[in-house]
Amino acid sequence: MRVPFHVVILAVLSLTAQAQDSTPTAQKTRKDPRPLSDRLWFGGGLGLQFGSFTVVQVEPMVGYKVDQAGRFSLGTGINYWYFSNNNTQPKSEFNAYGYRFFSRYRVIDQAYLHAEYLNLNREQYFLATDRIQRIWVPHLLVGGGYIERFGGNTAFTVQVLWEVLQDPNSVYLGRGPIFSGGIGVGF
Repeated sequence: MRVPFHVVILAVLSLTAQAQDSTPTAQKTRKDPRPLSDRLWFGGGLGLQFGSFTVVQVEPMVGYKVDQAGRFSLGTGINYWYFSNNNTQPKSEFNAYGYRFFSRYRVIDQAYLHAEYLNLNREQYFLATDRIQRIWVPHLLVGGGYIERFGGNTAFTVQVLWEVLQDPNSVYLGRGPIFSGGIGVGF
Protein backbone atom coordinates (compact mmCIF):
# COMPACT_ATOMS: atom_id res chain seq x y z
CA MET A 1 0.00 0.00 0.00
CA ARG A 2 1.39 3.37 -1.00
CA VAL A 3 1.06 6.19 1.57
CA PRO A 4 0.31 9.64 0.04
CA PHE A 5 3.32 11.94 0.25
CA HIS A 6 1.43 14.71 2.06
CA VAL A 7 0.55 12.30 4.88
CA VAL A 8 4.27 11.50 5.35
CA ILE A 9 5.15 15.23 5.42
CA LEU A 10 2.47 15.99 8.03
CA ALA A 11 3.66 13.10 10.21
CA VAL A 12 7.28 14.31 10.02
CA LEU A 13 6.26 17.89 10.85
CA SER A 14 4.23 16.76 13.87
CA LEU A 15 7.08 14.58 15.13
CA THR A 16 9.49 17.48 14.70
CA ALA A 17 7.20 19.77 16.68
CA GLN A 18 6.90 17.18 19.46
CA ALA A 19 10.67 16.58 19.54
CA GLN A 20 11.29 20.30 20.09
CA ASP A 21 9.01 20.39 23.14
CA SER A 22 11.26 19.95 26.19
CA THR A 23 8.95 21.40 28.86
CA PRO A 24 8.22 19.23 31.91
CA THR A 25 4.94 17.28 31.84
CA ALA A 26 3.40 19.40 34.61
CA GLN A 27 3.90 22.55 32.55
CA LYS A 28 2.45 20.99 29.39
CA THR A 29 -1.02 20.83 30.91
CA ARG A 30 -1.16 24.61 31.43
CA LYS A 31 -3.29 26.48 28.98
CA ASP A 32 -1.48 28.75 26.54
CA PRO A 33 -1.96 32.28 27.93
CA ARG A 34 -1.92 33.90 24.49
CA PRO A 35 -5.28 34.82 22.98
CA LEU A 36 -6.02 33.11 19.67
CA SER A 37 -5.53 36.41 17.82
CA ASP A 38 -1.88 36.46 19.01
CA ARG A 39 -1.29 32.89 17.86
CA LEU A 40 -2.62 33.25 14.30
CA TRP A 41 -1.14 35.14 11.39
CA PHE A 42 -2.45 35.70 7.89
CA GLY A 43 -0.67 36.28 4.61
CA GLY A 44 -0.29 35.08 1.09
CA GLY A 45 0.09 36.52 -2.34
CA LEU A 46 -1.99 38.19 -5.00
CA GLY A 47 -0.85 38.66 -8.57
CA LEU A 48 -2.76 40.46 -11.30
CA GLN A 49 -1.71 41.39 -14.82
CA PHE A 50 -3.98 42.11 -17.78
CA GLY A 51 -3.30 42.61 -21.45
CA SER A 52 -1.84 40.32 -24.10
CA PHE A 53 -0.44 38.25 -21.22
CA THR A 54 -2.96 37.76 -18.39
CA VAL A 55 -2.01 36.50 -14.93
CA VAL A 56 -4.28 35.94 -11.93
CA GLN A 57 -2.76 34.42 -8.80
CA VAL A 58 -4.60 34.18 -5.48
CA GLU A 59 -2.77 32.45 -2.61
CA PRO A 60 -4.23 33.17 0.87
CA MET A 61 -2.70 31.38 3.84
CA VAL A 62 -3.00 31.22 7.62
CA GLY A 63 -0.32 30.25 10.12
CA TYR A 64 -0.38 29.22 13.76
CA LYS A 65 2.48 30.21 16.08
CA VAL A 66 3.21 26.94 17.89
CA ASP A 67 5.61 28.25 20.53
CA GLN A 68 4.98 31.20 22.80
CA ALA A 69 8.00 33.07 21.42
CA GLY A 70 6.33 33.01 17.98
CA ARG A 71 9.34 31.54 16.19
CA PHE A 72 7.87 28.23 14.97
CA SER A 73 4.69 28.25 12.83
CA LEU A 74 2.61 25.65 11.05
CA GLY A 75 0.03 26.63 8.48
CA THR A 76 -2.11 25.95 5.46
CA GLY A 77 -3.32 27.77 2.39
CA ILE A 78 -5.04 27.46 -0.97
CA ASN A 79 -3.84 28.43 -4.43
CA TYR A 80 -5.46 29.47 -7.69
CA TRP A 81 -3.37 30.28 -10.78
CA TYR A 82 -4.54 31.39 -14.20
CA PHE A 83 -2.21 32.35 -17.06
CA SER A 84 -3.20 33.30 -20.59
CA ASN A 85 -1.02 34.29 -23.54
CA ASN A 86 -3.03 36.00 -26.28
CA ASN A 87 0.06 36.33 -28.52
CA THR A 88 -0.15 32.70 -29.63
CA GLN A 89 -2.56 31.03 -32.04
CA PRO A 90 -4.51 29.37 -30.58
CA LYS A 91 -4.44 31.28 -27.31
CA SER A 92 -2.35 29.49 -24.66
CA GLU A 93 -3.98 29.04 -21.22
CA PHE A 94 -3.00 27.44 -17.91
CA ASN A 95 -5.38 26.93 -14.99
CA ALA A 96 -4.39 25.33 -11.64
CA TYR A 97 -5.69 25.16 -8.10
CA GLY A 98 -4.54 23.41 -4.97
CA TYR A 99 -3.60 23.47 -1.32
CA ARG A 100 -0.47 23.72 0.80
CA PHE A 101 0.82 22.81 4.24
CA PHE A 102 3.90 24.60 5.52
CA SER A 103 6.18 25.18 8.46
CA ARG A 104 8.31 28.23 9.20
CA TYR A 105 11.01 28.84 11.74
CA ARG A 106 12.20 32.38 12.44
CA VAL A 107 15.97 32.24 12.83
CA ILE A 108 16.09 35.94 13.72
CA ASP A 109 13.32 38.55 13.70
CA GLN A 110 13.94 39.41 10.03
CA ALA A 111 14.66 35.94 8.56
CA TYR A 112 12.91 32.57 8.48
CA LEU A 113 13.36 29.05 7.12
CA HIS A 114 10.43 27.63 5.17
CA ALA A 115 9.32 24.10 4.12
CA GLU A 116 6.11 23.52 2.21
CA TYR A 117 4.13 20.71 0.64
CA LEU A 118 2.11 22.09 -2.30
CA ASN A 119 -0.35 19.91 -4.20
CA LEU A 120 -1.60 21.42 -7.47
CA ASN A 121 -4.39 20.22 -9.73
CA ARG A 122 -3.53 21.17 -13.29
CA GLU A 123 -4.32 20.25 -16.85
CA GLN A 124 -1.92 17.87 -18.59
CA TYR A 125 -1.92 16.68 -22.20
CA PHE A 126 -1.45 12.92 -22.61
CA LEU A 127 -0.15 11.87 -26.02
CA ALA A 128 -1.23 8.22 -25.62
CA THR A 129 -4.90 9.17 -25.27
CA ASP A 130 -4.70 12.48 -27.19
CA ARG A 131 -6.64 14.09 -24.34
CA ILE A 132 -6.15 16.80 -21.77
CA GLN A 133 -6.85 15.60 -18.24
CA ARG A 134 -6.61 17.18 -14.81
CA ILE A 135 -3.98 15.64 -12.52
CA TRP A 136 -2.69 16.31 -8.99
CA VAL A 137 1.01 17.15 -8.89
CA PRO A 138 3.01 17.15 -5.62
CA HIS A 139 5.69 19.78 -4.92
CA LEU A 140 8.08 20.05 -1.96
CA LEU A 141 9.43 23.59 -1.60
CA VAL A 142 12.25 24.49 0.80
CA GLY A 143 14.14 27.72 1.39
CA GLY A 144 13.93 30.87 3.41
CA GLY A 145 12.69 34.41 3.52
CA TYR A 146 13.14 37.95 4.76
CA ILE A 147 10.60 40.05 6.67
CA GLU A 148 10.40 43.86 6.60
CA ARG A 149 7.91 45.33 9.06
CA PHE A 150 6.12 48.50 8.04
CA GLY A 151 3.75 49.21 10.89
CA GLY A 152 2.07 47.38 13.74
CA ASN A 153 1.96 43.67 13.06
CA THR A 154 1.99 44.04 9.26
CA ALA A 155 5.03 43.06 7.23
CA PHE A 156 6.27 42.56 3.69
CA THR A 157 7.92 39.19 3.04
CA VAL A 158 10.23 38.03 0.27
CA GLN A 159 11.26 34.40 -0.03
CA VAL A 160 13.41 32.12 -2.16
CA LEU A 161 12.39 28.48 -2.47
CA TRP A 162 13.60 25.45 -4.39
CA GLU A 163 11.33 22.64 -5.57
CA VAL A 164 13.09 19.43 -4.54
CA LEU A 165 10.70 16.66 -5.70
CA GLN A 166 10.96 17.57 -9.41
CA ASP A 167 7.90 15.52 -10.37
CA PRO A 168 7.82 15.20 -14.19
CA ASN A 169 4.52 17.19 -14.21
CA SER A 170 5.74 19.91 -11.82
CA VAL A 171 5.12 23.50 -12.80
CA TYR A 172 8.65 24.18 -11.49
CA LEU A 173 10.42 21.30 -13.30
CA GLY A 174 13.95 22.25 -14.20
CA ARG A 175 13.62 25.77 -12.84
CA GLY A 176 16.07 27.36 -10.47
CA PRO A 177 15.07 29.28 -7.39
CA ILE A 178 11.47 30.46 -7.04
CA PHE A 179 11.18 34.06 -5.88
CA SER A 180 7.97 35.30 -4.29
CA GLY A 181 6.72 37.99 -1.97
CA GLY A 182 3.64 39.01 -0.11
CA ILE A 183 2.04 40.83 2.78
CA GLY A 184 1.70 39.19 6.20
CA VAL A 185 -0.41 40.27 9.18
CA GLY A 186 0.64 38.96 12.57
CA PHE A 187 3.78 37.15 11.40
